[in-house]
Amino acid sequence: MENVAEPKRTPEEVNLLNPLVWAYVGDSVYELFIRTNLVNNSNAKVHELHMKAIKFVKAAGQAKILKSIEDELTEEEKNIVRRARNTHNHHIAKNATPAEYAYATAFEGLIGYLYLTKQEKRLKYILNKALEEEG
Repeated sequence: MENVAEPKRTPEEVNLLNPLVWAYVGDSVYELFIRTNLVNNSNAKVHELHMKAIKFVKAAGQAKILKSIEDELTEEEKNIVRRARNTHNHHIAKNATPAEYAYATAFEGLIGYLYLTKQEKRLKYILNKALEEEG
């Protein structure tokens, strides 16, 4: 089946998007990756799958993952993270500190940016590193 949600923007166009747009896309990409991985590697019931997924997708977990891989990021990726982390977000996090929420937004921004610019190899590497960190 052809990917119906294939990114269509050029890297230059993606770079001009608000970093919160990157995070919006990155949140979905990351959650789908985590859910697919859990389904592929578990025979758990839906509620158990959901509880396991929460560990990965909550803000504190994403902030921890980003901090653990920061030294491995390229200069371009560090710039993307910085832009996403520093973007003013009007959302108030329920179960995270403002710092954790900012880092989670930065992590999602990086994932979204890599997805939208079709950097599939690097995206897979970082997603798999996230699994290692939280696994």
